[in-house]
Amino acid sequence: MTAPHTPPPIAMLAELTHRCPLACPYCSNPLELLSKDAELDTATWADAFRQAADLGVLQLHLSGGEPASRPDLVELTQAAHDAGLYTNLITSGIGITPKRLDALELAGLDHIQLSLQGTTPDLADWIGGYKGGFQRKLTVAQEIAQRGIPLTLNAVMHRHNLNDLDRTIDMAVELGARRLEVACVQFHGWATRNRAALLPTREQTEATKQKVADAARRLRGVMAFDFVPPDYYADYPKACMGGWGSAGLNIAPDGTVLPCHSAQMIPHLTFEKITDKPLSDIWYNSAAFNAYRGTDWMPDTCKSCDRKEIDFGGCRCQALMIAGDAAATDPVCGKSPQHARVQQMLADAMAAPETEFTYRRMG
Repeated sequence: MTAPHTPPPIAMLAELTHRCPLACPYCSNPLELLSKDAELDTATWADAFRQAADLGVLQLHLSGGEPASRPDLVELTQAAHDAGLYTNLITSGIGITPKRLDALELAGLDHIQLSLQGTTPDLADWIGGYKGGFQRKLTVAQEIAQRGIPLTLNAVMHRHNLNDLDRTIDMAVELGARRLEVACVQFHGWATRNRAALLPTREQTEATKQKVADAARRLRGVMAFDFVPPDYYADYPKACMGGWGSAGLNIAPDGTVLPCHSAQMIPHLTFEKITDKPLSDIWYNSAAFNAYRGTDWMPDTCKSCDRKEIDFGGCRCQALMIAGDAAATDPVCGKSPQHARVQQMLADAMAAPETEFTYRRMG
């Protein structure tokens, strides 16, 4: 049964594919990547976009993997545009040629979010696990700027590139980005395998907060900033997706509908596919979507907290990973009975010797 007063979703993330030429060690895709054979076809995705628009979705994020791995990316963009959705392409830039960019623009693409692994070829290509990726990314950014397509630069930050943040900000301005996401790694998917290699120091984290605040003031009217701090150093957790099943949803490459990109890791929840049920029915009536909506499900620690409708208990997947219970207070929270586990994880990561990345790979 639907939770009371459930609003329609505002945004949807369409994970078109798990295929990707990059092998970023912090990728949020699941460790068990879906093959090309499991992906929805063009017509099914187009129908999903129409259903999303009818449901109330306004923004559609075309993601992956690398969405340019789909030869029908232009057709999918056109279908989303025809459904009345604002379209944002989340891409590494690999596979986006000038000809294809022209076609995407004609199909109604509204915005591009381009990832940035580092500010030099050696650093970026090492992190992304793809030689030559950095230069190709710069070329794509220049093509985007020539067409005047709104650009967000998504800089995933961690121990190995946070000290280069000043240059990252300057590069975003040079590339004509309207927004820079300084997104410190969140430990889901492949990042969990690389925690010790990726987790920044507390000193890096504090310096980053100050640098972002200073740059946001200096560049007001030129470029906006989104800052995602590392969860493990926070006093309070973030609201997962603005609250579980409250503002957005994801569709995995095989059509599985999820409240967030990592939710399938919660073993006692069963998630339905858009090939089996209408999207509206899943959003409002799915037991999985209603499992952690609102505040009734919360443990006493959260129910008694004045932040319960601000962070909604934090991240359910993080609670499962650290506390072993998806219904627990997010251990990142200083009020959590399991908060000491986060402190121990930080200590272990800082004491660990430098390790090689476990790169994201298919198969």
